[in-house]
Amino acid sequence: MARIAGIDLPRSKRIEIALTYIYGIGKFSAREILAKANVELSTKTSQLTEGDVQRIRQIIDQTYTVEGDLRREVATNIKRLMDIACFRGLRHRRRLPVRGQRTKTNSRTRKGPRRNTMRTKK
Repeated sequence: MARIAGIDLPRSKRIEIALTYIYGIGKFSAREILAKANVELSTKTSQLTEGDVQRIRQIIDQTYTVEGDLRREVATNIKRLMDIACFRGLRHRRRLPVRGQRTKTNSRTRKGPRRNTMRTKK
């Protein structure tokens, strides 16, 4: 089983898709990495040689920020926004949509399930 950046890649998938399981690597980045490592895109993860895995691991370590380091960097950026109390930081603090989406309707993912308020009889 190929283990890159602390992630076990699925054996039955093509390496192009399997690399996207690593946080910080998408399809485009995966194709770039495989082109630099001279690995065929359609190769299954289980068919990779140890040399292929080593080349891929080396390219990722040298050129990409992935997994824990990237997660830490993103969390630090969000914390900085919250500390300086800019608009985006306030939206993060209140757990509301940050990028200008409407909140009167929708945004249930960010706000959570609806909370019904009890109406009193008059």
